[in-house]
Amino acid sequence: MTHDHTHMDWNAMLPLLERGAELRTPLYRQAASWLTDLLPVGAARRILDVGSGPGVLSGLLAEAFPYAEVVAVDATPELLERARERTAGLGGRVTTRLAELPADMDELGEADLIWAGESVHHIGDQRGALEGLARRLRPGGVIALVEGGLPPRHLPRDIGVGRPGLEARIEAVSADWFSEMRAALPGSREETEDWSALLAAAGLVPTGTRTFLLDIPAPVPAAVREHIVTVFTRTRTGLDDRLSDEDRAALDRLLDPEDPAGLHRRPDVYLLTARTVHTARRAS
Repeated sequence: MTHDHTHMDWNAMLPLLERGAELRTPLYRQAASWLTDLLPVGAARRILDVGSGPGVLSGLLAEAFPYAEVVAVDATPELLERARERTAGLGGRVTTRLAELPADMDELGEADLIWAGESVHHIGDQRGALEGLARRLRPGGVIALVEGGLPPRHLPRDIGVGRPGLEARIEAVSADWFSEMRAALPGSREETEDWSALLAAAGLVPTGTRTFLLDIPAPVPAAVREHIVTVFTRTRTGLDDRLSDEDRAALDRLLDPEDPAGLHRRPDVYLLTARTVHTARRAS
């Protein structure tokens, strides 16, 4: 999150993106298993992972659909390089494609499955983006659109530091930032985010929506704790001018590795989140 509200340094975010996706692997495996119920494994010959980032999902999709070529699509070269490194052991079935969407949408080629994981909301015209993705689907093909769910929670309501409800206030501030970020995107259009209706408006037939939960209770493993510290560090930096003095002070204590009430030491830290997957099919 940056103060100009429009630019996100995806390369700088690479470690956070990769670790976050790795921790959500159980959730994504459940989603991929559901997709194999909607699209027979043998019917998926080409998959587009749109907004692939460092390729965690590209690898999981390649494992779930072993006969498919998976194309990791992203606009950041460094993320695609990491995707190539991560998937090098999959026999060349994962390739990468540098593309800026929506401008390069029609150059992606056709696919039997399109996974768009929290990428459409970074395109100003979300309705137009879904129409473009629908054109990429082969007859009978499926799109899996990951949008919404539950924002991550990591702490009790009252943490004994500052005013109770810190994460709820951070969530509200983040929602305001997100709205401003979307409004500043090129070609931005306000859209009611009824994703099934938007998929239907794109000419597709909705085939169901499911939400997948990740629940890592306290006490968390060291890798999870390290990720949570990184998340809160980014929150403290990115939302600095939007937080109250009291909440900034509370975050400073949480990020102090020597503070017994901090994230590095407290025993009640957890990770609870969910992702919602909306699916639709192109008519045969």
